[in-house]
Amino acid sequence: MSRNEFEAWETHAQWWQDGHTDGADPEYVEQIVPIVRTALEGSRVVLDIGAGEGQLARDLTERGAQVTGVDPSVAQLRTALQRAGGPTYALGAAAALPFADVAFDGVLACLVFEHITEMEAAMAEIGRVLQPGGRFVLVLNHPLMQSPDSGWIDDYILEEQYWRIGPYLPVDIREETLDKGVTLPFVHRPTSAYLNAMFANGFVVDGFDEPAPAAGFLERAPEYADQSAYPRILAITARKER
Repeated sequence: MSRNEFEAWETHAQWWQDGHTDGADPEYVEQIVPIVRTALEGSRVVLDIGAGEGQLARDLTERGAQVTGVDPSVAQLRTALQRAGGPTYALGAAAALPFADVAFDGVLACLVFEHITEMEAAMAEIGRVLQPGGRFVLVLNHPLMQSPDSGWIDDYILEEQYWRIGPYLPVDIREETLDKGVTLPFVHRPTSAYLNAMFANGFVVDGFDEPAPAAGFLERAPEYADQSAYPRILAITARKER
């Protein structure tokens, strides 16, 4: 993660905490948390990369795992420590994890890799710290929906509403405005880039999920009822073969 990427997340940590944690985001509560629980069931020593303020780390700890969260944002980790709940935390970035080889039997990276420029290095680090046979769970904003210049189109002439897909195949790095005064770095890559990096580091994919949007999310935006046909997230699960 570059200096600018780090500074953006440090600056907007409170925005994330207020709007997406502690039950505030139905997409997390109804969809992401259950996916992560199921995918890492049975994992006992888990690393949560980009743990933020720790909501997934706390949930996994409550289910019996020994969880370590790592994040490059001091502001996020400060809140994680205040909220406690059992996990331990470390300051660090995905491309240079401060942990020993084969230290974990489960690794989670949730809504993290689309903000990482050094994706191949980060994937190699996950392969290094994960034990053979260990589980890796990668949750992304769906790359198809996050391609540059994509978005909802309201065509009032044809009386149609549809999702426009921007250029999907090229890698694209840009700043995106998510809220008033909140701009964060996003890296778009096609799904094949993530899969090929996983294969190169000894992972065997055994799950590929594109769930329909959570009911609670759709209730917040009834004008976009047709979003139920468009996946907002992609969850890939894998095991380390070697």
